[in-house]
Amino acid sequence: MATYEPVKSTPRLDPIWALGKKFLGSELPIMCGAMTWISDPKLVSTVSNMGGFASLAGGNMPPEMFSDTIDETRRLTDRPFAANIIVIAPNYRAQLDICCEKKMSHIVFAGSIPRQSDVEQAKDSGAKVVCFASTASIAERMIAYGADALVLEGSEAGGHIGHVSTIVLLQDILFSYGDKLPIFVAGGIAHGGMIGHLLLMGAAGVQLGTRFVVAEECQAHPKFKEAFIKARSREAISTPQYSHKLPVVAVRALKNRAMDRFGELQMELLQKLASGEINRQEAQFKVEEYWVGSLREGAVDGDVDKGSLMAGQSVGLIRKVQPLREILQQLVDEADLAVTGAARRLEA
Repeated sequence: MATYEPVKSTPRLDPIWALGKKFLGSELPIMCGAMTWISDPKLVSTVSNMGGFASLAGGNMPPEMFSDTIDETRRLTDRPFAANIIVIAPNYRAQLDICCEKKMSHIVFAGSIPRQSDVEQAKDSGAKVVCFASTASIAERMIAYGADALVLEGSEAGGHIGHVSTIVLLQDILFSYGDKLPIFVAGGIAHGGMIGHLLLMGAAGVQLGTRFVVAEECQAHPKFKEAFIKARSREAISTPQYSHKLPVVAVRALKNRAMDRFGELQMELLQKLASGEINRQEAQFKVEEYWVGSLREGAVDGDVDKGSLMAGQSVGLIRKVQPLREILQQLVDEADLAVTGAARRLEA
């Protein structure tokens, strides 16, 4: 196991993100979100070793591979990390069982709303449960189910998203429930100054994804990273749902042929649903299979035309590939500067 010196917090930030640090067990309550084909043992362990907190992406990984991935990450770090499992993935049940058997410190439910029994199973294993909240009603339900923390994710985020912007969710969820449990904010964040101000609003910490894709330690294909650096914020668009007969979770990615192909796939699946060739659950599985395969083409194979380029609107704020330590240190420095500036304005 490599030895790392973690990026440190600051005296100014310590008191306002203490809750997030305690909950995650990390030096910094800055989470690297789970990204399929990207959030692998190397990236997750490096983020955690350097003081942040990261989540392994379960995706639809076969159970044995998922189990091996957790073990490999534990060989690379002795610091806490999470497993992120997709509620609508075919291998979800097996992945949840594995997380519980392996006594994961944190389990993140993503992709849809978990059942209360799933949350209880995770908590009974000793794990801290983190759930996503893209609306106030979902936040209320997850709290009622026993979630230990929420990730408030706005529609500016990359990958699977809800339909409400971060700035609205802050008012609807953070201001209402921030004193009840730790709430981490995600969606559109790439600058430490924003982190500082979110902490002042009551956030326990933040989650970023897009910014970490361009870390030197991230094993995404160089062409994938290059596409992020060249992209403008408005080029990260979300997919539409064509019919209520096939509910799909919107996905935000850079516009290319993969996004166009998804529209065609929806039409094909709707026709098969109408003819009775498949049922709705099977159709939704086909959708997830498409995104997993398409993202591999982009992130692993470097096909930036036909492969998915899942990215948040913060992609327009990314300028270059950087060492992970430099990214984390920059975020901390910018957050400290923002909080210091706010304190000075209040004193004046």
